[in-house]
Amino acid sequence: MLYIVYTTGKCNLKCIYCGGSFPQDLVPWEVQYSIKDLEKFIEGDPQPIIAFYGGEPLLNPNFIMRVIDCIPNAKYVIQTNGTLISNLSSKYWHKIDSVLISIDGRPSITNHYRGPNVYEKVVKAAKWLKSIGFRGDLIARMAVSEKSDIFLDVKHLIFLNLFDHIHWQLDVVWSNRWKNFDKWSNESYKPGITKLVDMWITEARKGRVLGLAPFLGILKAMIFTGKIEAPPCGAGSSAIAISTDGSIIACPIAVDVKWAYLGNIKECNWREVIDIVKIGKPCTSCTYFNYCGGRCLYAHFEKLWGEEGFKKICEITKYTIKELSKIKNELIRLIKEKIINISELIYPKYNNTIEIIP
Repeated sequence: MLYIVYTTGKCNLKCIYCGGSFPQDLVPWEVQYSIKDLEKFIEGDPQPIIAFYGGEPLLNPNFIMRVIDCIPNAKYVIQTNGTLISNLSSKYWHKIDSVLISIDGRPSITNHYRGPNVYEKVVKAAKWLKSIGFRGDLIARMAVSEKSDIFLDVKHLIFLNLFDHIHWQLDVVWSNRWKNFDKWSNESYKPGITKLVDMWITEARKGRVLGLAPFLGILKAMIFTGKIEAPPCGAGSSAIAISTDGSIIACPIAVDVKWAYLGNIKECNWREVIDIVKIGKPCTSCTYFNYCGGRCLYAHFEKLWGEEGFKKICEITKYTIKELSKIKNELIRLIKEKIINISELIYPKYNNTIEIIP
């Protein structure tokens, strides 16, 4: 199981996407339960994965260190904006298996959405992690919105040669910032996806597997597993979130909706709260369901863009799947001819909080 553990609801940035910190009545800025409560809750899980989340999790480094010290048998993940990387000593960074750092691509795009000089701070943080010999999975976690050019921004991150994998998430769940989503989708995003797929298979022919997480996750389902988890992030099934007050929620962004509330870690065990909230129709009856898993649990229930908006996101998801299906057979050939290593294609190897489907 993946346990997405809030260390605080507070953030030191105020990105355009989310506006900064959670209100304290929704996600308190201090942890209100004990490490023993957490240990008891996950007791019996043979392969626990703990992901530190916020707010900005590195605003509470002492809590992170105590959890790692008290629960040494877990895999550890952190999602951070990368500006406070020095708050945690190198000793603890070496105990973390996956680090997701928020960066949206080119400097102008990242700094526009996240704040002045954030790009520079994030790149410096990534270089520092490499310099101390961090051997885990370093992931660039992009938020993609109207100013983004998916091809140029992903290409930029590839050529930085800093990140093992790159994942992007569309800023569409609750965003009202779009001026013309349809135009952006048809004239920028879809053509950009096509160019990225072309770049990906071109590099694969040379024996290089680009670590584009959405592509790898979908291709893994197409070639190896036959289907993707529903939802692909595992929310409610193989992943749950634990808020700072001990509340258990099916999805880490669903902090203010009743359907996502599953209980409190002081009152139950992890086995009692899984598979209560699930993806349903129309997704489960869709021919693309095996390769998208319903995309997003929160969007599935809330549909803040309405039915038509929901369908628009489905359309670009289907487009990505169709573009990747075009290279499936060639990829199988490259595997058989041992031009590329199967192990590089099996990603993610465990639930490391990437949503797979943008």
